[in-house]
Amino acid sequence: RSRVQVLGGSNWSLVLQGQWMLEFYAPWCAACQQIELAWESFAKESEHLGITVGKVDVTQEPGLSGRFFVTTLPTIYHANDGVFRRYRGSRTLEDLQVYVLERKWKAVEPVAGWRSPSSIMMHGMAGLFHLSGWIRQIHTYLTGTLGIHVWISYAIFFLATLLIGLFLGL
Repeated sequence: RSRVQVLGGSNWSLVLQGQWMLEFYAPWCAACQQIELAWESFAKESEHLGITVGKVDVTQEPGLSGRFFVTTLPTIYHANDGVFRRYRGSRTLEDLQVYVLERKWKAVEPVAGWRSPSSIMMHGMAGLFHLSGWIRQIHTYLTGTLGIHVWISYAIFFLATLLIGLFLGL
């Protein structure tokens, strides 16, 4: 049984309390698959390290990946009572353990306040990621289900954007 806690939009705020290591991954990502074993082993040692290990599937949680502004995979964050630091070290079990045990995370600059996942700015970013997922679903429906040509779908989105802009401008 895995000790990695799966996080999503409904329970992500758990990382605001205590010490966490959090991995953002995608099931299709080869680099993510390479570290999966080390991440699971790291989670098994988490109780001894005094840390909780979690993961977020960016394909299922676009809003959460937007909140953390994840642009590369896998992305790993260290969180300590709501203060986030991006982990950029090696992804071996030993290096992950040393990072926590020797408190190497203290030497890493925390994520700036306005870019913190709990900030209003990043809450808005999460909304934009949700919106982009919604637009992609509409495009897929138009082209796949209804059989509309791709360029016609683009024209529909262009006109919708133009009309919304005109309406908001009034």
